Amino acid sequence: MSRDPGAVVQVAGRRPTRQEVNRRHERTGFVGRRSELAVFRETFARDPEEPDFPFLFHVRGNGGVGKSTLVRQWESTAREQASVVTAYVDDDVHDVFEAMEAVSARLSKQGHPLKRFDKQLATYRQRRHQAESAVPAPQPDPPAGRPDAPVPAASPSSMVAAQVGLVGLGMVPGVGAFVGAVDPQQVALGADRVRAALNMRLRSHDDVQLVMNPVAALAPVFLEDLAEVAERCERVVLFFDVYERTGPLLDAWLHATVFGEEYGGLPVNVQVVLSGQLPLDTRVWGDRLGQVTEVSLEVFTEEEARTLLAAHGVTDEPSVELVLRLSGRLPLLVDMLARSDPGRGRGMGDPSETAVERFLKWEPDTERREAALACALPLQIDEDIYRAVVPEAAAQGYAWLRGLAFVSPQAGRCRYHDVVRAAMLRLQRTRSPARWQQAHTGLAELFRRLRSAAEAELGTDPDDHWADAAWREHRLNETYHRLCAHPRTALPGALRESACAVDHDVATLRRWAQIIGRAGLDTDSAALSSWGHRLEAAAEQERPASAALTLILGAPEPDADGRALVYTIRAAERRGAGDEEGALADCEAAVALAPDTARPHAGLGETYRLLGRHEEAVAACTRALGIDPLYVLAYGSRGDAYRSLGRHEEALADFLRAVEIDPRYAWAYGSRAQVYEAMGRQEDALADYDRATEVDPRYEWAIGSRAQLFERMGRYEEALADYDRAVEIDPQYAWAYASRARTYEAMGRHEEALADYARAVGIVPGYAWAYGSRARLHESMDRHEEALADYGRAIEAHPGYVWAATSRGELYERLGRNEEALADLDRAVGLDPSSEWALCARARVYLRLGRHEEAVADCVRTVEIDAEDGWNQMLYAVALRVAGDGQGAEARFGRALRSFTALDEGGGEKAVDARQGLLVLACARLDTGAAAARCEALLGIGEDLIEETVEDLLFLREALPEAGPGVEAAVRRLREAL
Repeated sequence: MSRDPGAVVQVAGRRPTRQEVNRRHERTGFVGRRSELAVFRETFARDPEEPDFPFLFHVRGNGGVGKSTLVRQWESTAREQASVVTAYVDDDVHDVFEAMEAVSARLSKQGHPLKRFDKQLATYRQRRHQAESAVPAPQPDPPAGRPDAPVPAASPSSMVAAQVGLVGLGMVPGVGAFVGAVDPQQVALGADRVRAALNMRLRSHDDVQLVMNPVAALAPVFLEDLAEVAERCERVVLFFDVYERTGPLLDAWLHATVFGEEYGGLPVNVQVVLSGQLPLDTRVWGDRLGQVTEVSLEVFTEEEARTLLAAHGVTDEPSVELVLRLSGRLPLLVDMLARSDPGRGRGMGDPSETAVERFLKWEPDTERREAALACALPLQIDEDIYRAVVPEAAAQGYAWLRGLAFVSPQAGRCRYHDVVRAAMLRLQRTRSPARWQQAHTGLAELFRRLRSAAEAELGTDPDDHWADAAWREHRLNETYHRLCAHPRTALPGALRESACAVDHDVATLRRWAQIIGRAGLDTDSAALSSWGHRLEAAAEQERPASAALTLILGAPEPDADGRALVYTIRAAERRGAGDEEGALADCEAAVALAPDTARPHAGLGETYRLLGRHEEAVAACTRALGIDPLYVLAYGSRGDAYRSLGRHEEALADFLRAVEIDPRYAWAYGSRAQVYEAMGRQEDALADYDRATEVDPRYEWAIGSRAQLFERMGRYEEALADYDRAVEIDPQYAWAYASRARTYEAMGRHEEALADYARAVGIVPGYAWAYGSRARLHESMDRHEEALADYGRAIEAHPGYVWAATSRGELYERLGRNEEALADLDRAVGLDPSSEWALCARARVYLRLGRHEEAVADCVRTVEIDAEDGWNQMLYAVALRVAGDGQGAEARFGRALRSFTALDEGGGEKAVDARQGLLVLACARLDTGAAAARCEALLGIGEDLIEETVEDLLFLREALPEAGPGVEAAVRRLREAL
């Protein structure tokens, strides 16, 4: 049974709200556009699952034809239906996630919040602020160890750095210091993702993805929440007005949301309405234009115009003819002119006057006429701004202003229609340039005072200022009015602010570009208009920050201090893109232009640090701190440089100073914890991770790093608790699932480990480290085919993944598939010619294939890299003996003996590795008595290490058959112990 789609539905026994009554009144007072109203209203009597249901409208027409008015009427129509919610978005948004946020806010006011989206958005903003303001984290150096031991975490090698433009991944949880070869963790993000983490400002893969590509991370959550609202409501209608401005920013997202599947499915009962002056971009919408319901608006017909005039009491023919002639039947002007003379019998006077002048003359109150003109100058008006700009006699007239036909409400404020505002501005600018300049200067001063008041609460850190939306709004308005008052002299400052806007985010850059262009339009300044257009174009480039900053640097307007700032900001952008050499050139230019400013020196220090030039980093940061002793980020960079130099006490002092300046500097606590870890002060490290999480209870990196430390300490239950907390904070935190899997693996809970690895790669399908780690687990469970498949996936996800190539090569070797092993090891050595692990593995394969000279060549390279490694020397000796050089072999066996003996005497974990080596060495030298003694010394070291030793012994028997009897006896004794 269908209902009347135009009826106001009222629950029995409940009075309507004032808003419902207002909407009903607005609708009954709306004149014209009957067919346009009907085409939308009729959709509420239809089933949205019908194939030809009009789910996407595009309202199109020139400025002033009434698009926004019609769309507001459509929204009123929708809100009058039972269980229909709406969201209205206009040009207050400057990117996709601001649009999603606006939708969420509107729906929340109607009792349907998008809770998960709002939570994820809050996380995004927090992480983005960290990425903008935090210093890169320490990058621990890996200790020496067995090169062929699979390890859960280690620092990236120089090969990985060359491949993906990294200096290190020390801030990413899991990239710590265990032992051995390059761990899969080093390349977990892949080259395409790691670049965003070059400054080590974010410590989790998912945070990097969230900040690097917020739309891809937020849009699916937005759609999931929207689907839940749609389940509870009969219809959800989303309105996107002023689409000629927002379309270039929202087109791709909206097209994907409505027609694509990358973000998820759009509920069938969601309607989308676009409204703007321009046709839809065929490059985006061309394949779907047939599914768009176009609603074209033209000027009023004469009948519609006369009807509207009659509704306002304007019926005398001379007045009607004059309005029709002055307005061109443009609905906005028809309505405005009609309201100005509501049938009071006065003639309209001289028709040569402009519509704006006529309107002001018809208002009998002189003060109100001045107020109407004055209020055209601000971009938006609230009651405080109104009182500040109008004559004192009109100070109580804000309600009157809001009732004018060309004034529309917007988020608690109001704004003039562009057509009327442009005419009023033009009138004032040409009538009295001096008064124009004075008025805009006064407004600039008003917004400066509001900005200063905000700064008094925010503190002195410029990053905190730019992170505050209210402060940015005041600064933006101040900039606009200074440009209007003095277009030429205010431009350098506006360009400097544009560089700071770049440093904040691209949406803020767009705002500054638009405001410069708007000032150019309103002042008829070609220079400002050109800058606005060029900066807007830069904001759409692949690297918008670099494009905009380079554009500013190529202009003559900025002064020396301004150019130094722009160079400094571009250096930070280049560091983030992996271009440290370019960043270095920019920092040097900045320091030359502003030698007495702290920030360029600090940027230079950070760049030196990323280049591994730590002494120079310390010197540059010290110069920065000499200029500004409270520059907390310089303490952080210098502290990390000290850590890299092994100067731990000085690093601790700098981090201590950082938290004294800013006790809520969570990053500094976490970074100091890493220094404590490097010093072996694990309890102190735990205490600092605790402090970091007290400051920020949702600081996943600190929670994950503490979990990792618990894991290293063998405190697996506490590690699991922290990993559980991390995934509770962020259910899409792939790194935490993979790391928890590693802990389960260490506890022997293999099926739970496999389940967590599956979750990790389900969230991030290209998660190379998770594939590599799962391959290692499969291998330990003798699931060789599954292991080979996962190693393959890891290499496919990251072709430069030395660890995976070497590991798969060794597995092929154990399976007797030596040619395939050789191919993988060739690949690994090609990627990292200094990898002792890969070289040793390839040398073994060469020996198995009888290619003795090539085996010797690889062994020569391993001892050139590390002559003190006993395993390198012993393998070299075996290769020499097989190649027929017995004398050379004995010399190398002697070197191996000295290395292993020294480590054995030193005790600790290295002593166990040395005892394994001494057993294999005794068998290689055919010393059965020593071999038997060494066997006894190894009993009780653990099943895994015994199996590892057996594997080494069996290779020795294959390479040196004469060692067979001793090897067999040793293997038999070790296996008896198991």
